[in-house]
Amino acid sequence: MTTLHERKNYRAAIMQALYDAAEDNRPGATGAGLHDDLHMPEQDLAAACSYLVGEGLVEVDWTTRNTPATVALTHEGIRRMEAEEEESA
Repeated sequence: MTTLHERKNYRAAIMQALYDAAEDNRPGATGAGLHDDLHMPEQDLAAACSYLVGEGLVEVDWTTRNTPATVALTHEGIRRMEAEEEESA
């Protein structure tokens, strides 16, 4: 079972990966790509994406196995990441 700290880190990692993709003019990422790049267990990736969808920060196309096929930031997700970037500058 993952801890709260791990779950928050997974969510932040997904958001950063998607924000980096958006900066490179890629509209999103595949679930498999996120899984491989972030070394995140599939179940935790799905749970983090579900949470982020609920917050209105990402959009997900789900596979029939309830895992993310594709994931992309929403407008609100981009705004949140931009605000965080400005705060750290």
